[in-house]
Amino acid sequence: MRNLKKYCWVLVLSIGFNNMLNAQNVVVPLWKTTIPGSIINDDYKEVEIFKEGILNNTSKVSNPTLSVFLPKETIATGTAVVICPGGGYSHLAINKEGYKVAQWFNTLGITAFVLKYRLPSDLIMQDKTIGPLQDAQEALRFVRRNAKKYSIDSDKIGIMGFSAGGHLASTLATHYNQNVYKVSDSTSAKPNFSILIYPVISMEEGTTHNGSKNNLLGEDASKEITVKYSNEKQVNAETPKTFLVHATDDGSVPVENSINYYLALKNNGVFAEIHLYQQGGHGFGLGVKSTSQFWAKDCENWLKINNLMD
Repeated sequence: MRNLKKYCWVLVLSIGFNNMLNAQNVVVPLWKTTIPGSIINDDYKEVEIFKEGILNNTSKVSNPTLSVFLPKETIATGTAVVICPGGGYSHLAINKEGYKVAQWFNTLGITAFVLKYRLPSDLIMQDKTIGPLQDAQEALRFVRRNAKKYSIDSDKIGIMGFSAGGHLASTLATHYNQNVYKVSDSTSAKPNFSILIYPVISMEEGTTHNGSKNNLLGEDASKEITVKYSNEKQVNAETPKTFLVHATDDGSVPVENSINYYLALKNNGVFAEIHLYQQGGHGFGLGVKSTSQFWAKDCENWLKINNLMD
């Protein structure tokens, strides 16, 4: 009987893994031509860490991609989300804050694109402060250009980010018009909404996550560029509506990041919702402990209220 139970458990894991492979329909390169502002460095190799056959974590990304997760046609809503995993701008927690989240979105009928973006590095970028933003802008444009192909409503495309990925997502939400590379057409990079989970928002001393700031801007960042990428200072009335989640006891990224961004949105008349949980720490993904485990349901309700799950 014990061996039978063990066999059944292995079978369940195998089926789950195969279902994930089936859900992830295709991985596409983000850039069709030369990556803008890139420096060719043959010694710079991506470092991938696999767990149970699934890419769990990656660093030293030089060739950004989009992993496409399609919902069942019978429940597809036409809404799409580009997901930016976190990792302090030094690595990407691409499974916990990417693939697993994409699968969850698929259960809601939402098409998901996991962005494996380039991490800021002087070894492969002429200007590392804009490298990740270039990828985020192109990702939104890719989804919008291919909306018909993926049965997506081009007015229902959002950006989502966790931790440092939340900084990238909020950077896109506030810098979508910044000219960081030559665009071949008029496709907008503006997201229609954003979802920010324990995000780094500010680059200001005392509020920022120092690792993320140093990796993106450098240890001797000027006041000007620090303010530029402190996204709570870049909000205006055109910033997309936003859903925010943070735990009060986050010991890595202070909760003030989300609070200050929410207040900036509120003061500019932008629709926003924030959920602050008593406990949860940092890096809880879809929610693994304490009150933070319920944020996904809160987010689902927000999507419904904002007509993104019709």
